[in-house]
Amino acid sequence: MKSERRLLGKKALISGSGTGIGREIALEYARQGADVFFHYSHSSGGAEAGCKEALALGVRAGIGRADFNHVEEVRRLADEALSFLGGIDILVNNAGITMNLPFEEVTPEQFDTLYGVNVRAQFFLTQRLVGVLESSRGVVINLTSIHAFEGMREHSVYAGTKGAIVSYTRTLAVELATRGIRVLGIAPGGIWVENTTKALGEMKPEEHGGNIPCGFVGLPPDIAKIATFLATEDARYILGQTLVVDGGTTAWMPFGDQWSKPLSGRFGKDYVPGL
Repeated sequence: MKSERRLLGKKALISGSGTGIGREIALEYARQGADVFFHYSHSSGGAEAGCKEALALGVRAGIGRADFNHVEEVRRLADEALSFLGGIDILVNNAGITMNLPFEEVTPEQFDTLYGVNVRAQFFLTQRLVGVLESSRGVVINLTSIHAFEGMREHSVYAGTKGAIVSYTRTLAVELATRGIRVLGIAPGGIWVENTTKALGEMKPEEHGGNIPCGFVGLPPDIAKIATFLATEDARYILGQTLVVDGGTTAWMPFGDQWSKPLSGRFGKDYVPGL
């Protein structure tokens, strides 16, 4: 595979690219020569910094805000990105939120919030851009999670959204294949991002590595490089699949009582109501 500028001339919209995995995907695409459009939902600081970094790499880079709780804002984001870039070859549906809460404590509002942001917004963002992606014979990459394949306490709602993404990615890939669009997914395992620190407090990445067969926790570049490969012609024969990138987590057969203990951290603060 070519090692430099593998996306030269491509135009990409990456949702949820103000922080974490999405931001690193956008920056890696820029390093590989693509023009990129960053999206954020609340705080603009990370997306603005990423945009400046991408511009310094010599590509075009723009930024847009959209609250993914509202479909009309999702559609507006698609239109803004298309207008700025002048076309879209790659759509990365990365934006998503998480929450852990005991099953009996979940409220309808929390349930609707997770499905709205994680599934509905991703679905209708793609729908808005299908015609453009057909013209460019483009690629859609949907970010899901290993929670789609493995059970964990207090994640019934989140896991449901991620399983839905896997299923509709597979089906949509078949439907859009005849139109020249490749649709596929990435299911990250444990990736250390800003929200990990927010949820787990003082715990360090190296302390978490003992729970992963490879011996270390993943970082955003581990996913960004896979997202780059999948967007290139090197992956032209891959569609409808969700690639698990998890350091061996889903290959591990755990024994012990981890499944029976309440979780100590709390994910979802600041963006899921009631937490």
